[in-house]
Amino acid sequence: MQKRNEYITLDFFRIIGAFLIVAIHTSPLASINSTADFIVTRIFARIAVPFFLMVTGYFILPTYIHSKTDGRYKIISFLKKTCQLYGFAILLYLPIMVYNGYFKETGILTIIQDIFLNGTFYHLWYLPGAITGILLLWLLLNHVKPQTVLGTTLILYCFGLLGDSYFGLIEGIPVINSLYKFLFVIFEYTRNGLFYAPVFLMLGAVLAINKRNVMKGNPRIGLILSLLLMTCEGLLLHTFDIQRHDSMYVTLLPVMYYLFQTLLSMRVCSENLKGYWLLNFMGPVRSKDLRFISMVIYIFHPLGIILIRGFSKVTGLEYLFITNSVIHFLSVSLLSYLVAVFCFYCRLLLNKEMPYPKSRAWLELSINNLHHNVQVLTSLLPHNCHIMGVVKANAYGHGDIRVSRELNKMGISTFAVATIAEAIHLRKHKIKGDILVFGYTHPKDFKYLVKYNLTQTIVDYDYARTLSTFGSRIKVHIKIDTGMHRLGESFENLHNIEEIYHLAGLKITGIYSHLSVSDSYLEADITFTQTQISSFFNTMDKLEEKGIDTGKIHIQSSYGLLNYPELACDYARIGIALYGVLSAPDKMLKEKVSLKPVLSLKARVVTVKSIKKGETVSYGRDFTAPDTMVIAVVSIGYADGIPRNLNNGSLLIKGMKAPIVGRICMDQLMIDITRIPNIGQDDVVTIIGTDGQLTITAEEVAAECGTITNELLSRLSERLKRVFI
Repeated sequence: MQKRNEYITLDFFRIIGAFLIVAIHTSPLASINSTADFIVTRIFARIAVPFFLMVTGYFILPTYIHSKTDGRYKIISFLKKTCQLYGFAILLYLPIMVYNGYFKETGILTIIQDIFLNGTFYHLWYLPGAITGILLLWLLLNHVKPQTVLGTTLILYCFGLLGDSYFGLIEGIPVINSLYKFLFVIFEYTRNGLFYAPVFLMLGAVLAINKRNVMKGNPRIGLILSLLLMTCEGLLLHTFDIQRHDSMYVTLLPVMYYLFQTLLSMRVCSENLKGYWLLNFMGPVRSKDLRFISMVIYIFHPLGIILIRGFSKVTGLEYLFITNSVIHFLSVSLLSYLVAVFCFYCRLLLNKEMPYPKSRAWLELSINNLHHNVQVLTSLLPHNCHIMGVVKANAYGHGDIRVSRELNKMGISTFAVATIAEAIHLRKHKIKGDILVFGYTHPKDFKYLVKYNLTQTIVDYDYARTLSTFGSRIKVHIKIDTGMHRLGESFENLHNIEEIYHLAGLKITGIYSHLSVSDSYLEADITFTQTQISSFFNTMDKLEEKGIDTGKIHIQSSYGLLNYPELACDYARIGIALYGVLSAPDKMLKEKVSLKPVLSLKARVVTVKSIKKGETVSYGRDFTAPDTMVIAVVSIGYADGIPRNLNNGSLLIKGMKAPIVGRICMDQLMIDITRIPNIGQDDVVTIIGTDGQLTITAEEVAAECGTITNELLSRLSERLKRVFI
């Protein structure tokens, strides 16, 4: 099946944008016609930088606008990565700056200005500009509404216009001219992170937030008309010599609005990009590959210009590689692209897994489906309630580190695990945010709660007293037992709960309980759940009446949210639903949601055998062939997490169901393929997932084994390779 990535067109346009930036710095038509070159490089190519800014705003800012708590980690992550990239780029061009005498001719204040405002090399202004723009929007969005922020950025852009393409209009007005001259002492251009970047970052965010509304109609007509208007605007300004610089146009805003909509409206399967631009080296092109290649082209191309010119002078080919502007552009573009490809290959080799991850049995995990589930579940949350991502048991078998990283990127900054070992594992892999340990932590391990900034569950009053004597304040959430009789101090022991809040050695940041039958629609179970809810919230009320700040409260797990979404809490602890499955297929839900399974489980055919009537298969000789039949040995068994009692189940191969025959072994199982032709060694077998028109869900497999998906998925073995797609 072809895999659709709704943002692949944005990432593919990154490559085009990178080459447009190369064009700006090489003037490809200069030796042919100066007007044509102006139109290409000073008008059309000016869409490149705003496009990159809009992509950043599209993916970074909406989470913060929706939830400041969840979104700040996404912004911080962007700032950290961009600063790292900028630092690398500064070091890359440092030898050239030294060679050119930059540090001999430049004062310390100018160097500081260049680092933080203007860029240390002529093309690097974009990086501090993006950083400044995001910081400014972060500040504004923290205090005013997004609509006001958008208006503010438009005003700043208009102010920047007068210092850029429209400078000639105010040059003769002494007061205004003096103001801009003062600005130019600080900034080289108004094309920067204060006047230029914010409006495009915010425009991208607005398009993301209102995606459904803006996608109506045909944006291509608007794009064509606005491009024509921008061409006229640019030529008029150039003809009358009004421009101080040529990065900012009035019509650039509608051009970018319609361009972005046009790209979003295009639906391209990544399989269809095979062969384009030599991008598909190792299988279907991936968005992150396109992003990486475009980034390298942008960073490297000025060095490419220097190398091409140096080569031309050494070989005496200036007339070909420098004087001929078209060949100059093409040679710099080609060299930059080849360097990007080389870096791409190096990264693949460094990250290459051994052995091949799909060689035996593996899990395919859809990042897109994870994102979808987060969005769907977030839509059910009450105001100011946030997802606590439950990633215990290796994220229910899905891979806790990669899942947590993706959740961090989506703005989720609170996690829950079962053990302190799981929490430390997350921290060692740089997972950001609060991590709540559900289970018991031994006193000998209390030091790790402090060292790794973890939050421990108080399982009862005595445990709270033990925690408080550690010596350093430990972050905790109090667990309240409202009727499940597992962990927690009973809600009836209000005095003990009050005492816990007064223990000096604890930093209490939250309090929670657990609903034991929130997945049930039996009348008695609903009544029991309502009693649990009442007991919990009554306890909160009593504590608040005594002047106690309870901290964050939470009581819903996945089914708690799906069946009782009206509960006003600070968190909903989402586990199994996050991964697009329910505990069992027959569970009724109050909220009907379209969750998408993140996980598929697959293996390969090891060998194909013909079995005569009366012959037996596997251990115990439990299965006897009723007739001549063909079986396939599949490279997966109970050591991989396949329940042994699935021996009456079926798997999928070539879009057809194949029943399991004989006992499931530790490392293999056998299936009947008598009625399925052309099966051979290495063919893919689907245990959970879709093949052709058929699907086997995790719920169906769990039900066949008499268990729930929580158990089935969390038992999936570590030797299964996890392949994220």
